[in-house]
Amino acid sequence: MQIAKFTKTYRHLKRYRQILIILVKYGFDDVIDRLKIEYYIKLGKKVIPRLKEKDLEKITRAQRVRLAFEELGPTFVKLGQMLSVRPDLIPEDFINEFKKLQDEVPPFPVQQVHEVIQTQLGAPVEQLFSSFAEEPLAAASIAQVHRAVIENGQQVVVKIQRPNIQSVIETDLSILFDLAMLIERHIPESKLYDPMAIVEEFAKTIRQELDFIREGRNIDRFRRNFTGDSTVYVPKVYWELTTERVLTMEYIDGIKASEIEKLKAAGLDPKIIAINGARAILKQIFEHGFFHADPHPGNILVLENNVIAPLDYGMMGRLDNEMQEEIGNLLSGIVHKDVDRIISVFRHIGIVEDTLDVRGLRYDIFDFLDRYYQVPLNQINISRVINEATEIVRRHRIKIPSDLILMGKALATEEGVGRKLYPEFDMMSMAKPYVQKLMIRKLDPLKHLKDYARVFDEVNRLLKILPLEIRAIITKIKQGELNIKFEHRGLEDLIIELDKASNRLAFSMIIAALIIGSSLIVQLNKGPMILGFPAIGIVGYLIAAILGLWLVIAIIRAGKL
Repeated sequence: MQIAKFTKTYRHLKRYRQILIILVKYGFDDVIDRLKIEYYIKLGKKVIPRLKEKDLEKITRAQRVRLAFEELGPTFVKLGQMLSVRPDLIPEDFINEFKKLQDEVPPFPVQQVHEVIQTQLGAPVEQLFSSFAEEPLAAASIAQVHRAVIENGQQVVVKIQRPNIQSVIETDLSILFDLAMLIERHIPESKLYDPMAIVEEFAKTIRQELDFIREGRNIDRFRRNFTGDSTVYVPKVYWELTTERVLTMEYIDGIKASEIEKLKAAGLDPKIIAINGARAILKQIFEHGFFHADPHPGNILVLENNVIAPLDYGMMGRLDNEMQEEIGNLLSGIVHKDVDRIISVFRHIGIVEDTLDVRGLRYDIFDFLDRYYQVPLNQINISRVINEATEIVRRHRIKIPSDLILMGKALATEEGVGRKLYPEFDMMSMAKPYVQKLMIRKLDPLKHLKDYARVFDEVNRLLKILPLEIRAIITKIKQGELNIKFEHRGLEDLIIELDKASNRLAFSMIIAALIIGSSLIVQLNKGPMILGFPAIGIVGYLIAAILGLWLVIAIIRAGKL
């Protein structure tokens, strides 16, 4: 495939070339060859800087992918970070490497900060803020944060998106979609990991992170959910100073949850902080169905009276009523050691392969449940439980919804934070009442009554439209307008090969016809002569020879004789 077919813009072509060069540098030319990107041949392997063979042998394939992602820039770093929490999609060695990817880059100049603010808010920084710090508090691949003071004296933080980052990311996403398509087409074993689905999920996630209005609404929703809860503080969003690329919110002066000595020096209680943090995440998951998906210590500040204040609301998880109900079914199956119910939940919430080994899955689940049966809650490590459950999911190639994976990550992260603050912290015991409430809610008669009413309403609608639909089908049959569409799947490669074969066969027949025709003319020995032979016959032989040579070269270049 010619790389020009991917896109006609110079920017895309240039970025494709950068990506291919970096992939070759880290020893992935075998993958590029399998993708059949003909333009790669024009790059020339010899002119591309590449790690020496002995250096490549010292590092694993997963390490090479991580190094390539780091060099490819912010989009690929974000992709690696997303994959690092998807053990159901990629192998463990890649997970461990992608966890090392850091989203830290040098800040962009303050002059550009001012330009973005003026473009987005319609006025210069001096008119919008009483003061504005030139040095950023933090800088990442998508945005950086500055402290400021608004006219009423309120201290705020302003999150400003990097100039042109949206264009850069959209270019990379377009290329990732093309590469995912090529990988699925030319590398059959990749279908186990569903490259297109991975890119689609990543595109959705990173586009949400680029929308600061969405993040502001996340903060407002979070603030409403914790109204009346004195243990959690959520910053206020200043909407008059917020757009898709600029987010202004209240500045919170606190101590990071990871700075335990500072917490103690300030008279705060690490045990209470751990409990407040756990209650907050459990409420978010089991009551609100809307949770902070990245509650690591750097994203949690602690205020006076052991109040916790989460930061960075760009990545949020959501659990709708149906998903919460399935979680209830899963937990009920675990409590009652009902393996069939657990398998049924996996079928409902995950994408299960047709070749699922049900007997093997049942054995693995039994073994998993036996390991923790009648074990005291305070002896159970939730991170280990989640890792072992994920290993079963990976082994049987069950693809779990991303929000459920994020939920597991959030619980495991919160448990880690809690145990650093208070070594005797017991996340499982704290989760027990929330799980019980979820299971009781599942049995609520009023809820079942609402479900039955909804089903009845759907059936009623179906019965109303069914006669009309049947009549329409019968009318089309009578008029001869009923069409049945057949669609082949997975035969694209075969069609391409058949096209090539038929083209070569036609080409060969033309060459044969030229040779036979030229031979007849030579036998007749008539017309203009060249060296005693008919000129038309000689020309015919030459054309046949050139076309034949061309055909042989094309076959050799395709690697098939």
